[in-house]
Parts: sequence; structure tokens; C-alpha cells
Amino acid sequence: MSSALPDDPFRDLGVRVGASGGELRVWSSSATSMELGIFDPDDTDRLVATAPMVRDEHDVWSAIHPELRHGARYSIRAGGDGARFDSARPLIDPYARGLVRSPSGQWRGYVQDDSFDWGGVEKPRVPLDRTVIYEAHAKGISKLNPAVPEEFRGTYAGLAHDTAIAQLKDLGVTTIQLLPIHQSVSEERLTRLGFTNYWGYNTLNFFTPHTEYASAAAQSGGTAAVLREFKGMVKLLHEAGLEVILDVVYNHTSEEGPGGPTTSLRGIDDAGYYRQDADGNYIDVTGCGNSLNTSNPAVQRMVLDSLRYWANEVQVDGFRFDLAATLGRDASHEFDPEHPLLKAIVEDPELQGLKMIAEPWDVGSGGWQTGRFPQGWLEWNDGYRDRMRDFWLTDIATERAHGLAEEGIGSMTRRFAGSAHVFSEERGPLASVNFITAHDGFTMADLAAYNRKHNLGNGEQGRDGTDNNHSYNHGFEGPTDDAAITTARRKAMRNMLGTLLLSAGIPMITAGDEFGRSQRGNNNAYCHDDELSWMPWEHEEWQHDLFGIAKKLLRLRQAHSALRPVRFGREGEAVPSSSEMFWYNSDGESMSIEDWDSPAQRALQYIAASTPEVEDFNRILLIVQGREEDEVFTLPHHDGVVSYTLLWDSARDEIKADEHPPGATVRVAPTSMQLFQAH
Repeated sequence: MSSALPDDPFRDLGVRVGASGGELRVWSSSATSMELGIFDPDDTDRLVATAPMVRDEHDVWSAIHPELRHGARYSIRAGGDGARFDSARPLIDPYARGLVRSPSGQWRGYVQDDSFDWGGVEKPRVPLDRTVIYEAHAKGISKLNPAVPEEFRGTYAGLAHDTAIAQLKDLGVTTIQLLPIHQSVSEERLTRLGFTNYWGYNTLNFFTPHTEYASAAAQSGGTAAVLREFKGMVKLLHEAGLEVILDVVYNHTSEEGPGGPTTSLRGIDDAGYYRQDADGNYIDVTGCGNSLNTSNPAVQRMVLDSLRYWANEVQVDGFRFDLAATLGRDASHEFDPEHPLLKAIVEDPELQGLKMIAEPWDVGSGGWQTGRFPQGWLEWNDGYRDRMRDFWLTDIATERAHGLAEEGIGSMTRRFAGSAHVFSEERGPLASVNFITAHDGFTMADLAAYNRKHNLGNGEQGRDGTDNNHSYNHGFEGPTDDAAITTARRKAMRNMLGTLLLSAGIPMITAGDEFGRSQRGNNNAYCHDDELSWMPWEHEEWQHDLFGIAKKLLRLRQAHSALRPVRFGREGEAVPSSSEMFWYNSDGESMSIEDWDSPAQRALQYIAASTPEVEDFNRILLIVQGREEDEVFTLPHHDGVVSYTLLWDSARDEIKADEHPPGATVRVAPTSMQLFQAH
């Protein structure tokens, strides 16, 4: 796997198997002794062989043993100065590609046979401008799917079932982004409360798929069978043309704070792997108890080697990096956009062509870094999320309460057009991963149905989860039979979906938003491995209608290149694969400063014309009407446009593809959008 040169100090870490056995290599600068232990495969609490490990000049410890071959169960014991070393404690090899649990509950590494027949199936390599991300949970997406055989529901195999793939293809997404699938465990606090960490942001090991998401048959076959099931899932998704992105957590581990469990890194080299001050106190910028010390070259290499393994051995298509600002912190714990790890992730020859997505913040000092990642990175755009929620939800609430919204349409529009104020011209609009919801927070249906979080079921007396939801319940908190309220909520969902799928940038849909899935107002359902979090597969009529709208919008997006610019345009220039943008008010005149900024206006017409490079010329007109009153728009006179054909109206379920000449008037319903093709 590795392209490292023979003199690379970090070459071939972990286990490498040869004809006469295997060699284990582990990095630690602080340990004074290290030992390899091999266990009885039938009783993994019974140690059957040991071998002392020898340290080289680069602090890499190694041992060779004839029993260290495929299928072997093994661990490390490390001794040294300080309370966190214990030469009697078995530890997980950080590079273990398989894990097994002993009868006493301890973890052992497993020497994995990585062989798998990919059958010539290749990665889909979807271009960025055509990428539509679907964020989902590997278990939750199929747990309630009645078409999946019961033994495969909630598993990797269930995710790759024909019906699940067919639904994803029918919807029109291109890329499924899975919440963490690295082997994780629940926090000790959650376990005491009787909960589990369903989302999986508590990683035990960076090289092993989570066992509990595999079928019972695969679990009984051991960690090798689990890996084969995972690879089989990737293969089937690729055959269908769907990419697989993994949400990865390299910012902290399940060892938690200083009082947490010691399972691997803490016992091997606590000071080397975790950020600490001069007195050995943890510097926690993640809010999870510890932070990986990515200023250490050995830690940087561990992250890169993990990425290489999943990208090349398991054939995934990209990664979404949880709390990615932590990865870019230097030895002074400050964020550096030129950090060697951030640069290496997008420049490593073994990782070329992959999609690398940053969650560009953490909870430490200077933690918000949206727009500051290097060229080649994509970023979650939280400014887009908040402003789009405000435009369609909280601004409407303010207008109802006070007669006027707080803002005009300008700030919404610049995000709609690709967030050029956030991302450099070099990076372009496709650096922005646009989202209105994610796993963390309200679902889209709940955004329109709740003013506040309802998290009592999480066991923290409602203290957890954000209070800054940018949501609006439309006059009643939670479910209601009031027809006017439900109508307004459903239109708000259509407007949010329309905004997301017609904006410049890469859209990300949260699984279930396409049919209005609710979590009953819980905005932090990380500890609910139950029907609250699982995706329902039985829907009401209005939910089928919403799915049809999402499907239509995705087809419109793919059909109209003007909605998918690769580069930012420059006034007066024809920039290849950009969209020239022209802005008009409701009267069909060029937008004035007042039109942009006035809360009384909140309306515009937007013409986007593609600058062809690989696709035919395309031009659209989008009308956005952000006030709760009907308004008559005069379609603009624009050079080269002789007619406008209506393609979609968020206020109507059925439309006629009427053609209108420039200068014609059209009536636009309150708080709605209309999309036209401009001929």
C-alpha cells in the first residue's frame, strides 16, 4: 500500500506478513520497553507467545514472530516513566486492521487478510459539479426497510440492498456520505446512563470497520468477514454508480479525558499522540476529552496511512473530516491553513482524485475557520446553512411579529451564488458544501415545526444540543392538525430543498429530508439507536409528494449547467465553466442598493448563463419571493432572451410549462420560488 522509500522512518507501521511470519512496527518516543503478545485464537484472554520489541533511531519499535500471521490475535504492552504507562496492560496496535473482543472484554488486534475480488469494478469518480451528497447512517438507513431480509436490516449488506440502491438512484443523489464506520465505542458516561453512541463519533481504531453494523453472519465469521461485507457494500454501490464517502474522526479518540479508558495511544505514548501543555495536562479543543497531536509527524503519518488504507484497499471515494480545524493546529495549538497534514491530505499521490471535505471548525480558541482551508479542500458552509434557514424561517417569524423582516435578500443571494465572499477565486464555488441540515441538529421537517429543542430523552435534562436553531414553528410547537400551519411548513420545506438544490456549490441532503423525516424536535439524537433516528420507509401521501419534488429538483440541477458553475465569474469576462449572473428586481429592472438591502423588498430575479467548456450553453431564470404576500413580477428583458419556460414553482404541486415573453407579468405566491429556462 505505502509508497514510502526504504529509509522512510515511518514505513510499514502495523503488521506486515511474510513467508516466515509477520513483523509488527509501532511508533513511540516515550516508552522505555515494548512487547508483542500473541493470544490463543480460541481463548483470546490466554497469552501464548511474546516477543520483545526493539527500538530504532526513529523511535519505531519492532518485533518479528512466526505466529504473527493472518488470523493471529495480538496486542502490545508498553512500559515507561509516568502513570499512564503500565507494562502489564494489553494495548491495541494503532494500525490494527481488525479487532476482536476477548471473553473478559478486552480488545485484541487481528492480522487481517485484505484479499478481495473487486471484479473489475472501478470508482465512479463523479465530477464535483455533478456531485450531490446524501448524508446517512450505515445502520439507520436500512434498519426499517421492509424489503430487506430481516437478517440484513441495519447492516452494510442492507445499505447495499437492491431496494436501497434503487431509492438512492431514483432520488438522483450521486454520493452517499456515511456517519463514522471506524470501530467505535460508547463513552463511559453514556454506558452508565444506559445509552449508546449511535452516531459513532468516538473512535477506538482508525483501520477497522465497526463490527455491529455487519450482519449476524458476518459477525459470527469474525472481523475478516465484517471487512468483506463492507467491501462488498462498496463494490455494489460502485456498480450502481454511487460514490462512498466516510465521515472520519481523527481529531480525538475514545480514550476520552485523563480519567478515561486506556486502550491504545494513551498507553503507547500519551505525550506523543495527544495535545498537552508543559505540565502534561490535556489541551482539549474538541470538547471530547482529548485532541490528537497532529503537529507530531508520526501522528500525521498515522492519519495519512489510515486514509490510504480506506481509499486504496477498501476503495472509498473520499472523506468528511469531523472537527477538521483540530487537524490543522500546529505545535502552539493554533490553526495554520498551511499545516503539513492539511496540505498532505490533498497532495498525497496515493489520495489523488478523492473528495476531501472539512468540517472547518472545532471548539478551541480560533476554532471557526470556514473558508480558510487550502486549495483542494471542500468545506461545510455553516454560513450558508444559517442564512438559508433565516431567510425562509426566522425572517418570516420576525415579519409576522413586527411587520418587517430583519434583513433583505442580499446576504441570502451571495450564498446562493456560491459564497464568493467566503471562498477564494482560486477555489471557486465548488469549495462550498452547501447544507441546510446535517445529522447534528434539527431535521428539515423539524426546522419548520419547532422553535426550541426537545432533548429530554437524551438523559441530560435538556442541556445538550444547540439553542441556536434558526427555526420557526409557524405558530404552533410540534405536530398539529391545523391545515394552514401544515401547509406553510410544507412549503417552507419545498423552499429549503429548492434553495439547496439550485444553489451554486455542492449540495448535501440529510437522509430523510427528502420526505420530511422528523425526530420530534430532538436536535441532538446521537444517543438514540432506535426509531427516533432510523429512517422510516413508510410514508404519507404528502411525503411521497415531497420526495417527488426533491427528485425533480435534482434532475433540473443535472440538466442545467448554469446551476452548477465550476468557477466564479468575473464581470466583463467569459470565464470557462462559470456562470454569468444578472440580477433584477420584481419590476424587471437591475437591482438597486435598496433592492438588495431593504427588508421590505426580499425579492429578486436571477439570470444565470453558463460559459460553455464541456457542456452546451444553458441559461435559467430564478425568481425568489421572500415575503408573505402575493407579488407580480415583470420578467426581465435580457440580451439574447426571447422567452421563459416555467420549470418549477415551489407553491404549486402541478405546473404547466407555460412560455412567457420578456416583459410579461407573472404572479408569484407568498414565500415561494419559480425556476424558468431562458431561451
